[in-house]
Amino acid sequence: MEFVDRLLTCADCGGEFIFTAGEQLFFFDKQFKNDPKRCKPCKSKRAGATMKPGAGPAAAGISRTETRTECSECGVETTVPFKPTQGRPVLCRQCFQGKQRANAAAMTDTALANPPEPQGLVADADKHAAAASAEIVTTPASAGRV
Repeated sequence: MEFVDRLLTCADCGGEFIFTAGEQLFFFDKQFKNDPKRCKPCKSKRAGATMKPGAGPAAAGISRTETRTECSECGVETTVPFKPTQGRPVLCRQCFQGKQRANAAAMTDTALANPPEPQGLVADADKHAAAASAEIVTTPASAGRV
């Protein structure tokens, strides 16, 4: 398919911009169905408006729920970004991070103590070798002789 530069009109500023053959090839390769609607300056302005630091949910007027509660481990008063459910422990930052480190260390120790079983061709070869040696050992010496 042959691509030729085309003139398009920007949906924001109304100015014309060139949709180059290279850009069209890129759109074709990515299987994009629609042509671009905005020129590069308007596109970057629009992207910059959504990517500004502090443009998260708080900047949009959406507040996060902060709940005061007591840490189940150390008893210190802390705030958490969720509503605790009854029967589940709530940890302060220090206790949570300590528990994460302990879990990571336990996972590493378990992995070293119990290496995984070989899989795939290696496991199949080991099984066949073990079966073959068992047959050799259990076969009587006179079997197969005439």
